[in-house]
Amino acid sequence: MKAAEIRQTFLKFFESKGHTIVASSPVVPGDDPTLLFTNAGMNQFKDVFLGFDKRPYSRATTSQKCIRAGGKHNDLDNVGYTARHHTFFEMLGNFSFGDYFKHDAISYAWELLTKHFKLPADKLWVTVYAEDDEAYEIWNKVVGVPAERIVRIGDNKGARYMSDNFWMMGDTGPCGPCTEIFYDHGPDVAGGPPGSPNEDGDRYIEIWNNVFMQFNRTEDGVMHKLPKPSVDTGMGLERLAAVLQHVHSNYEIDTFVTLIDAAKKAVDGAAPAANDCDRESPSLKVIADHIRACAFTVADGIIPGNEGRGYVLRRIARRAIRHGYKLGARTPFFHKLVAALAGEMGDAYPELRRDEARITSVLKQEEERFFQTIANGMEILEAALAKGDKVIDGETAFKLHDTYGFPVDLTADVCRERGVTVDQAGFDAAMNRQREQARAAGKFKMAAGLEYKGTPTTFHGYDELSHEGAKVTAVYVDGALVDEAKAGDDAVVVLDHTPFYAESGGQVGDSGELRNNTSRFAVEDTVKIQADVFGHHGRVLEGAVKAGDVFAAKVNTEARAKTVRNHSATHLMHKALREVLGAHVQQKGSLVNAERTRFDFAHNAPMTAEQIAKVEAIVNAEVLANASAKAEVMALDDAQKSGAMMLFGEKYGDTVRVLSIGSSKELCGGTHVKATGDIGLFKIVGEGGVAAGVRRVEAVTGDNALAYLQSLENTVHGLAGTLKAAPAELETRVHAVLDQVKALEKELAAAKSKLASAQGDELMAQAVDVKGIKVLAATLAGADAKTLRETMDKLKDKLKSAAIVLAAVDGDKVQLAAGVTADSMAKVKAGELVNFVAQQVGGKGGGKPDLAMAGGSNPAALPGALASVQGWVAERV
Repeated sequence: MKAAEIRQTFLKFFESKGHTIVASSPVVPGDDPTLLFTNAGMNQFKDVFLGFDKRPYSRATTSQKCIRAGGKHNDLDNVGYTARHHTFFEMLGNFSFGDYFKHDAISYAWELLTKHFKLPADKLWVTVYAEDDEAYEIWNKVVGVPAERIVRIGDNKGARYMSDNFWMMGDTGPCGPCTEIFYDHGPDVAGGPPGSPNEDGDRYIEIWNNVFMQFNRTEDGVMHKLPKPSVDTGMGLERLAAVLQHVHSNYEIDTFVTLIDAAKKAVDGAAPAANDCDRESPSLKVIADHIRACAFTVADGIIPGNEGRGYVLRRIARRAIRHGYKLGARTPFFHKLVAALAGEMGDAYPELRRDEARITSVLKQEEERFFQTIANGMEILEAALAKGDKVIDGETAFKLHDTYGFPVDLTADVCRERGVTVDQAGFDAAMNRQREQARAAGKFKMAAGLEYKGTPTTFHGYDELSHEGAKVTAVYVDGALVDEAKAGDDAVVVLDHTPFYAESGGQVGDSGELRNNTSRFAVEDTVKIQADVFGHHGRVLEGAVKAGDVFAAKVNTEARAKTVRNHSATHLMHKALREVLGAHVQQKGSLVNAERTRFDFAHNAPMTAEQIAKVEAIVNAEVLANASAKAEVMALDDAQKSGAMMLFGEKYGDTVRVLSIGSSKELCGGTHVKATGDIGLFKIVGEGGVAAGVRRVEAVTGDNALAYLQSLENTVHGLAGTLKAAPAELETRVHAVLDQVKALEKELAAAKSKLASAQGDELMAQAVDVKGIKVLAATLAGADAKTLRETMDKLKDKLKSAAIVLAAVDGDKVQLAAGVTADSMAKVKAGELVNFVAQQVGGKGGGKPDLAMAGGSNPAALPGALASVQGWVAERV
């Protein structure tokens, strides 16, 4: 039975038992900041088990995409070295939310395995928690499993309830005993039954785990019975497939046979010479495993990067690439496996087929980046390993990471193959040193070293743009706390209350003025000295500013209005980009000021003109709808349930501010318009790439958008006047002018060619015979590089045995061409000849033995250089 059939049989079986088939959640858990990746089938039901979420069903079944390659659950180091470890795997699961419990869960598992998958009952062993007499009795008395094949597992991890057969979500919360089902491969395979001293062998393989959540553990360690006990079960698809397909390794099942074949073909095709890597190589298993993890991660919106999930993706991809390099690949190959994966798993996971081109492109870009450095990095690592030391020093590991893009675990992976370890402490020290240097270099010039111990700043800027009675709590000049700042001083002023927004979340800080009867302070920028302390940067214009002074604080209303228009438009644009380009679009950075909004996002291809126009249309439709904007402060859990978009990797507090504007709902602490109509007009003015897989869009709103369009209109009218055409006819007129220019260029090229040909005929008479070779060195007036080459070909045909140098001068630039006929190349090489001449005129060059080009910057030296050609050739013939 193939893996796809096993998956379908499992889901349909539990559907027949009243379960709702629920689609797999993404491998990137967007609503659970505690997880780096989805690593179990129950992840998407976590809030259901905790009672925070209600579903229209009480029974569910899934085939869940899982990744274990980072954080607490990390199998990356074992992949390629064992028969059953993977970075990506599929977890088949059935779940009961306060519905059925142990009896039905156990009965369902046994029925499916023995009657539908037809596994021999005498090959199945089970384990139960030592104190779970209920589960034991069901297995023994109801199902009929003999007592000798039921193993009680006690607290084998050092504390009460710390057992392989007792599951806990955390130190507190839902928990309970579990029962596992093992398949016995028979006495020909080494290993003992579960719970025995040699249980780690391959004879007895766990294929099913039923978790019975029946307790809630409180902080005092007491187990309280849950009013509605639940079931969370899981079964690894790959493990079950190995059993049903009668193979001992997951890498021998049909899915991996296809992917390993594709990996072999791709690696062999990427080798510089004939290559036939060993199909049984562990490296091919690594590559076949890693393409699944990488492709699904990219499909769910992650791109390779230097932190968080992006860094894990980069580690996995580069580990696969290194294994391909080990097998002989010297050009990108890994991305070519996406097509094979989509063919193998695209029916079950349509996102693979839908996003195949994008996934391929993202992985290809990452490969191209790494292949630029892998050879040098491997050379350094091989040199270090050649010393024979059993430990690679931390500085070398850090150099490989920092300069050549080798994650330290990739270096460790190579070292492990040679029985060598990495000095992790030394690597960490080098990494920390670099971080400290970067941190020291990146401090704000004015805010560096400011220490504040007073009261926090109360922010009023959401509702008001001026505030009377703002009291100064601290003044800093040149980074030092001072009693007062005088007229002309640049200073940082801290207030107890302020309407000024401090730079945060991409929105720049407010500018404006502090004023009282004696003094005036121009606020040029506002930043946070601490999370709740606002520093107002600027200059004292009149009088003095000292602690205890009271000012009227007034924000620059025009700049604030322009900024909020741009910020609100950014939220609408983010939503529109996801609608037009796909759900993989994620914010990677932003800058919002009074002039424009700049938004960076994950996407691997330039936006087309049609896509840009569609985004503009969507945003402007929201503007015309004039929907009210609403900001609410709520608990983080409530924000998650409301569907508010959150940025992956961001750390949020217990309470957050949720902005609803138009159809967009995001977490945001910035300032915004009252209604979408206040934005006025939205126009994208720029789109481009800023990094691998990251695009940048710049847009303007309101009066800035109007000014932009008026500027374009002025340009169009100016060009129309120059070309003597109406604006509506401008495109046609420009094409006509371009066609005319092309025709004239063609005529000019023909004239140059004719002139050069005439000059070439005249130059033939200047050729000198040197030991049977005609040598010609001359200047061709008015020629360009193309003309030099064409004339060279004609002269070689006519002179037969020849070595020729032709030159042309354009201002202070010299263009050179050297040509040697086929019968003379054994003695004279065109590349060497042209380089000899070029060095004399301030340049250099080279090329093929029969034709080479060069340039120079000293026309005055050209006559002497050409005169030396005859002697140079004579020395060689």
